[in-house]
Amino acid sequence: MTRDLFLFIPAYNVERELLDLLKSIPSSVLLRTAELLIVNDGSADKTLAVAKKFADEEIRTSVRVESFAKNSGYGAVIKTGLLRAKELAGLLNVKFAVCLHGDGQYPAKSILPMIETLEGSDAVICQGSRHALQGGPREGRMPLYKFLGGKLLTFIENCVFMNKLSDRHSGLIAYRTSYLKKLNLKKLSGSFDIDLEILATADAQKEKLLEIPIETRYAGEVSNLRVIPYGFRVLRVALRRLRGFYG
Repeated sequence: MTRDLFLFIPAYNVERELLDLLKSIPSSVLLRTAELLIVNDGSADKTLAVAKKFADEEIRTSVRVESFAKNSGYGAVIKTGLLRAKELAGLLNVKFAVCLHGDGQYPAKSILPMIETLEGSDAVICQGSRHALQGGPREGRMPLYKFLGGKLLTFIENCVFMNKLSDRHSGLIAYRTSYLKKLNLKKLSGSFDIDLEILATADAQKEKLLEIPIETRYAGEVSNLRVIPYGFRVLRVALRRLRGFYG
């Protein structure tokens, strides 16, 4: 089997969730993965130990662990993952990169369908959408404020962007590495809105974006996202898109 996939996992204070998440990755995905990178973002718990133990024991693919000495923020983790994806595209001809959050909020079983969606299209990004399934977010115990806030912000964004999506705030994202070569990561945010900026950049460059329905999962995990500041960041990205910042 061709190993044309790179999988990276942001991990911050997820010692309880990380191992279950890693074990849930299908063998069909791991056997296609050239490298699995776990990025520990300065966790204060045993996240790093869990990651290292998994790396030592996993035999189906190469597992690499990077650890920041202190918490550097979601944007820094994403940039680390995407920079490694660019490297592997050149070194090992890796064609796809997928970000899977370490808290288990997104289903690993959706990785392969996302890659297959990219393979069957000319899209450069495929995002997992929790809102594409009718009633899915509420069945998955998404907090009401997140459900309503996400719907409102996505509506506003869809008024601005060429690509219309049902859930612009999902962190489960698959990329073509050929597109990442064109992406200037230094220009992008170091916070939670980096995903939005990547989508905005691709949209401004008239690239095609797709989404597939994914299961919604909320189990009382602690969120590190501050809702009101994040909302303002979303509006700033939309305004910047209108002004040609990402073009």
